[in-house]
Amino acid sequence: MSAVVTTALDRTSAAERTGRSFGRAPVRIAHLGLGAFHRAHQAWYTDAVDEANEWGIRAFTGRSATAAEELAAQDGLYTLIERSGDGDSLAIIDAIVDAVDGARVDILAETLAAPETALLTLTITEAGYAVDGEGRPDTGLDAVASDLEWLSSHLADDDLDLSTGPQTALARLLTGLEARRRADVGPIAVVSCDNLPGNGELTRTALTSLAELAGASDTLAYVNAHVTFPSTSIDRITPKTTAAEIVLVRERTGWEDSSPVVTEPFHDWVISGEFPAGRPAWENAGARFVEDIDPFERRKLWMLNGSHSFLAYAGAARGHETVAQAIGDPQIRAWVNEWWDEVARHLTAPHLSIDDYRTALLERFDNARIQHLLAQIGKDGTTKLRMRILDVLLAERAAGRDGAAGIRVLGAWVSRALADALPEDTNGRAVAEAVAQGEHSIRALLTLIDERLAEPDIVKAVTRAAADFTHI
Repeated sequence: MSAVVTTALDRTSAAERTGRSFGRAPVRIAHLGLGAFHRAHQAWYTDAVDEANEWGIRAFTGRSATAAEELAAQDGLYTLIERSGDGDSLAIIDAIVDAVDGARVDILAETLAAPETALLTLTITEAGYAVDGEGRPDTGLDAVASDLEWLSSHLADDDLDLSTGPQTALARLLTGLEARRRADVGPIAVVSCDNLPGNGELTRTALTSLAELAGASDTLAYVNAHVTFPSTSIDRITPKTTAAEIVLVRERTGWEDSSPVVTEPFHDWVISGEFPAGRPAWENAGARFVEDIDPFERRKLWMLNGSHSFLAYAGAARGHETVAQAIGDPQIRAWVNEWWDEVARHLTAPHLSIDDYRTALLERFDNARIQHLLAQIGKDGTTKLRMRILDVLLAERAAGRDGAAGIRVLGAWVSRALADALPEDTNGRAVAEAVAQGEHSIRALLTLIDERLAEPDIVKAVTRAAADFTHI
């Protein structure tokens, strides 16, 4: 087989090779959380509808600058690999016109202060909001406490010195919004695209609470008067890119792409809320704008994300590594269906088409060509389980039922925690301290999710469920 002659992926060479224009659209969207999901979802939707080349995205990384450095080296272009059971289709996405290290709060502030910038989207993960059970900033976290000190001293400065900047995403966003207030360039929409119930209202509460705690009264007044917070339900399975995808792109296209993204053909985006400065026509790529998003959020959060969390812990306990392997285990498949039975009792609106949704989920999970790693899904379980499992379990028990399927999910998680086999967790130190409490460790672990789970009957039931997984 002859060697593949590769070409660096940049706008000039891509245009020459494909005959397609890859000009730079003006920056009108800022994004926090530059990662694979953003590039498979919001950037893909924008690329699909921006025929006039009007909606460029400046995307900021979260914890590491690496993704921005790699993407910036290829002019923001990357290959999207849609992977179905029948094969792969590849496309170059050019919606991101600038990729920036998230630590550059000065550039974020400059972007939000520009009158052309109409909206900001977020994919910072559930844990990235750094909030407590009330949806307010968790001041027990070192990064939040440090950022509050920074905000208190800097947002009041006449010059807004940004030679340094805060660490957490919402503190960075609040700083950028203060810069927009000072520039007096009008309203803006902040759009959470993370797996959180009522993510728009949660973002509003967290951000305004942060401003209150920092004593930033002018910033708070601006946010309350001029910033909207649309809520969204987002869905597209996007596993971590591996070296194999880089090789695939090189062999199929001749591009040397360091940052391809692999995803499934399925995509869904439901949005509710106002965009006072405008937005791309995402509905032309299938996004749905609705008045009441809550049922769609709950369906996705409880059914897809909830079963994903269960697969992560139960699947690992039974020796599986991917979603497809875990759902192919007949016992786990039966358990997932039992969880969905419980969920379905609390999602009764006919337009949700729960039976069809279940069928579609199983088909997606069965796609073995999507190597969705359980270790990736299982990260930050203390936060994710609170969002994905808690409400259904409490509703089942309030109705006089035992919530056995929800108990089983918690038992799977607890068993991995006790075995010191959990993937990374933002609350890892608290998890370790809970495990160290001996006979009280399970109660302590459940309390990290929600204090209501410390009820003796729940602790006993989870203890039995955890033992079942321990003995597998």
